[in-house]
Amino acid sequence: MALTDAKIRAAKPDEKPYKLADSGNMFLLVHPNGSRYWRLRYRFLGREKTFALGVYPEVSLSEAREKRDEARKLIATSVDPCEQKRVKKSVSDVAHTFEAIARQWHGNNKKWSESHSEKTLKSLETHVFPFIGSRDITTLKTPDLLVPVKAAEAKEIYEIASRLQQRITAIMRYAAQSGIISSNPAINMVGALTTVKRQHRPALALNRTTELITRIDSYKGQLMTRLATKLTLLIFIRSSELRFARWSEIDFEKLMWTIPPEREPLTGVKHSHRGSKMRTPHLVPLSRQALDILQQIRSISGEHTLIFTGDHNPWKPMSENTVNNALRLMGYDTKVDVCGHGFRAMACSSLIESGLWSRDAVERQMSHQVRNGVRAA
Repeated sequence: MALTDAKIRAAKPDEKPYKLADSGNMFLLVHPNGSRYWRLRYRFLGREKTFALGVYPEVSLSEAREKRDEARKLIATSVDPCEQKRVKKSVSDVAHTFEAIARQWHGNNKKWSESHSEKTLKSLETHVFPFIGSRDITTLKTPDLLVPVKAAEAKEIYEIASRLQQRITAIMRYAAQSGIISSNPAINMVGALTTVKRQHRPALALNRTTELITRIDSYKGQLMTRLATKLTLLIFIRSSELRFARWSEIDFEKLMWTIPPEREPLTGVKHSHRGSKMRTPHLVPLSRQALDILQQIRSISGEHTLIFTGDHNPWKPMSENTVNNALRLMGYDTKVDVCGHGFRAMACSSLIESGLWSRDAVERQMSHQVRNGVRAA
C-alpha cells in the first residue's frame, strides 16, 4: 500500500535499517539513528540502481513523489537520473575546478608580457587541464597534482615538466591565499622530479678559434650567411635576438646595438616579437670588426626593415637553422663540435680568461639574469 504521512510519522527506528515501500518503486529508508531518506529503485541498461530523492521531513511525501515521477520520465527516455544529477553537480561546481582557478590565477598576472602569458596558458591547456582540469580543486592531493608533471617527465620533456610543477604550485598557492583551499598540497611535490643533467651546447676550445674564423672566411655559400655567422661569433647574442633584428636598432654613430625587450611582430612569422630574453633593453657595443660586417650587410638589406632577410623573401627573416647549416658545411658536427649557440660559451670563456673583465660585467654582457636583487642593482 502507498505511504501516508501518518505511517511515516509512526515509523520508529529499529536496530537495523528498514524500508517503507511506496508506489512506483519509491521507498523510505529508516536508519537506526532516526534519519529517513527517500530512495527510488530502478533498472538502467540491465543494472539495478538507487536514486536519492531527499531527506524526510525536509522533502515531504508529495515532493518526493514529484521527484520520483520526474526521474521515471527520464528513465523512460533512456536518461539515467543518477548520471544526470552527477553532470548537473559538476556544472554547478565548475567555479571550483582546477581549470577555473588556474584561469583566475593566470588572469591576475598582469605583469607578464603577452607572449609569456600565452605560452603559460598554452602549457596548462596542453599538459595539465586534460588530467586534472575538471577536478574539484578542494579535493586534489599531492599525487593528483603530480600526474601531469610525471606524464611530461615520462615523455622526457624535462624542462616543461619542471615548469609545470612550478605553475601548479603557484596555482594552488593562489587558491590557498584566496581561501578556496585550507592548505597547499603542491608544496609536497618538491623533489618528485628526476634531476636531469643539463645538456650544454657544444663549443670549440678557444685554441681552435683561428681555425673557425678561417673556415668562416672560406665559406662558399650565401654571402649573408657568412656575414651573419661571423657577426654572431663577434657579438655572441642569442639566435632570435639576431634573426629578428631591425636596422632601427643600430646606432652607427654611437657604435651601439640596442635590442629592445619586444619587437613589432612580423605577419606570419612565429616568435618574431622576441627581443631581449631578459625583458630589458640589451646594449651590445659594436667593435670595429662588427661594424664593418654590418656595413657589408647594409649594402644587401639596408633598404628593408630586417637586417637578416630571408633568401626568397626580404620581409621574412633568415631561417633559424642558417648558422648551424653553414657550420655543418664547414665540416663541424653541430651536436658535438660547435653550434651557433656555442659561440656564447666561447665568448664567455674568452672574456673571463682574459682577466680584463669582472665576472659580473661578462654576465651582464651575456644578458644573463642576475637572480640576486642587490647584486643586480
